Amino acid sequence: MTLDTLPPHTGGAEHLARLLAQALLAGRWQPGDAFPRELDIARHFAVSRNQVRNALATLTSAGLLERTAGRGTLVREMGDWHLLDPLMSKWMTGLVNIDPQLVRAIYAFRYSAEPMVAGLAAQAALPEDLERLETAFAGMEKTAASTDLRGEHAEYDVAFHDATYRATHNLVWRQMGHLLRPSIMALVWGSQDRTGTLDDSLSRHRQVLEAIRNRDISAAESAAHEVLRRTAIDLGIVS
Repeated sequence: MTLDTLPPHTGGAEHLARLLAQALLAGRWQPGDAFPRELDIARHFAVSRNQVRNALATLTSAGLLERTAGRGTLVREMGDWHLLDPLMSKWMTGLVNIDPQLVRAIYAFRYSAEPMVAGLAAQAALPEDLERLETAFAGMEKTAASTDLRGEHAEYDVAFHDATYRATHNLVWRQMGHLLRPSIMALVWGSQDRTGTLDDSLSRHRQVLEAIRNRDISAAESAAHEVLRRTAIDLGIVS
């Protein structure tokens, strides 16, 4: 993959790092691929070598790249990427064309974690947590019918999941929900793009809300599994 397909660079090293990171997250370069040289990047974007060096150092610290004397810069295996690094979370914000392999990895984590999170929320949710869940779900209902409101619907959908993480009242899960927000948004956008109606998704989210409201741990876990199973169908992960 060449640099020619990337949009123009309009900022400093931080913007350049974001631009290159998002290209990597979208799969424009695959693990094991040689990454463009500093000089080529500098020439393409008309920036200084020092600016490029700083940007590449940031990508290296996030585990995306490996820089070795004599071998140049290589894209690291996805398992080495620091996906929960706050910088990675920042780079994923607004990104919808994530590499399918990364989408599957994020989905697999959510499938294993979120049913347990929903069960914990059913145990620990306070009235204000239920209010956040109900507000988010009401927003999902209000925006589900119109394709013009899919962006707003996605925001409410992510807010629903964020509220579920918050309702656990567990500091680690709360932080995990915050860090996962951009990747959850990316999966929500991806699943919406492949489905004509959101009625089934709404029904499954309603079951999660009702189970948490009723403090039914088993039902909350089961309902969360069903939400994610629908996501997998819409993403084409399962048929």
